[in-house]
Amino acid sequence: MLIGILLALIAGSLVSLQNIFNSKVNEHTGSWSTTTLVLGMGFVASLLMGVIMEGTNMFTLQHMQPWYWFSGMIGVGVVICLVQATRLLGPTYAISIVLTSQLGFALLWDSLGWLGLEKVPFSINKLIGVLVIVGGILVFKLGQTRESDSEPSSGKPQQALNLK
Repeated sequence: MLIGILLALIAGSLVSLQNIFNSKVNEHTGSWSTTTLVLGMGFVASLLMGVIMEGTNMFTLQHMQPWYWFSGMIGVGVVICLVQATRLLGPTYAISIVLTSQLGFALLWDSLGWLGLEKVPFSINKLIGVLVIVGGILVFKLGQTRESDSEPSSGKPQQALNLK
């Protein structure tokens, strides 16, 4: 279990780091160029690592549902949406919303047993956990808005982020 927690923490830090990098690439290109670059480089890196680690066994795909192949297309949506959300909201706010959405939908899909997942019983404690995180994001956002409203003007334009 400890290794799983460690890997999840590393994944979270890498997603956040990738999001910042993607945002910087997007400043110099466009969203589709960024997505192509990110997913193209990811393909090359994963292909090389897969061949090194698994050899030709990497290409043995048995008993796989045909709709699993759409995962790569979902990745296009993930990168496009994250790049745009980061541009519009900033990295911390965008990632907070993404992670909360991810947790909420994971709870839904687990509880319903969708997409081949083992059905996990829904509990009010799980819902409260998601709602606490949503509350934390609201506190984060509202606190940020109040701080920027109360700060004296430094002559620099300030971005106001509205909850819509």
